[in-house]
Amino acid sequence: MQLQYSMALGTAVALGAGLVPAPLLAADLQLRLELPRLTVAEYHRPYVAMWVEKPDQSLAANLAVWYEVKNKNNEGTKWLKDLRSWWRKAGRDMALPADGVSSATRAAGEHGITFAAAKSGLDKLPPGDYQLVVEAAREVGGREIVRVPFSWPPKAAATTAGQGERELGAVSVTVNP
Repeated sequence: MQLQYSMALGTAVALGAGLVPAPLLAADLQLRLELPRLTVAEYHRPYVAMWVEKPDQSLAANLAVWYEVKNKNNEGTKWLKDLRSWWRKAGRDMALPADGVSSATRAAGEHGITFAAAKSGLDKLPPGDYQLVVEAAREVGGREIVRVPFSWPPKAAATTAGQGERELGAVSVTVNP
C-alpha cells in the first residue's frame, strides 16, 4: 500500500515539474466529418475508413472503418476493397472485424468521434507532422479522400480542416493536449 502511494506521489511530482513526456499525458484527437445527403436514384450508406499517415504517406495508425459489420457470413468485408487507399495501406492485412476499429456504416449527416491517444495508438506516434485521412466509397456512387494535416503530440489545442466535394463534406481535426 505504501509503495502505491509513493509511486502515485512521484508521478504527480514528475507531472508538476514537466518531467513526463507529452505522449504519456492524456491527449486526444477529435474528428468531425460530414456525410452529405445526396439526391440520387439509388443511395447506399458509404463505407468510410480513417487513418493517420506519416509525411511519406505510410500508415502511422489505423483509427476506424465503418462498413456493414452485421451482414451474415461476414459479407460486408467483401466491399472493403472499394476503399482502395485504406485497403492497400491497412485493410488487407487486418483481421476484421477489428475491436475498437470496426463499426457500422453511418447515415448522412455530421458525425463526431474522439480518439483517445492510449486507446487508438496515437500515444505511440513519435513527435511530428501527420495527416488524418478519411476515405469514403459508396455502392453505385463515387469514392473520395480528404487529408487533414495536424501535429502530434499537441502542445496546445489546434483545429485544422479539409473539404470533400461529393462523397464527403467538411472534415475537421481538433487535437487536444
